Amino acid sequence: PGLVLCWFLLCVSLQPHSPHRASAVNLRRFIGCAVREFTFQARKPGCGGLHITTDACWGRCETWEKPVLDPPFVESHQRVCTYNETRLVSVKLPNCQPTVDPTYTYPVALRCDCGVCLTSTTECITSV
Repeated sequence: PGLVLCWFLLCVSLQPHSPHRASAVNLRRFIGCAVREFTFQARKPGCGGLHITTDACWGRCETWEKPVLDPPFVESHQRVCTYNETRLVSVKLPNCQPTVDPTYTYPVALRCDCGVCLTSTTECITSV
């Protein structure tokens, strides 16, 4: 029985999406984009909040600028860690007023990549 339990725990820890898998990546030095567990509080006017743990995109992508002769005198290449593939999940928020739909829908990251910031899916900073 002990050997079977050890084998089961080893198999679970090696699964790609296992919450029990230990990360060997040093996140302070990581350059790239990856799926990572993220917790936030879902809120909506007229409802109570709900803590949700999901998968989101996280990382740092290489960005660079070079001088050019024409205005604005800088050519920028700014890539962000963004969703490449998602699925939508809906939950019901607690304590909603009778006139408020309690449904809250959010994306779950399946795959993330470094890419151009698309305002249709991401809050992008366009100027400083």
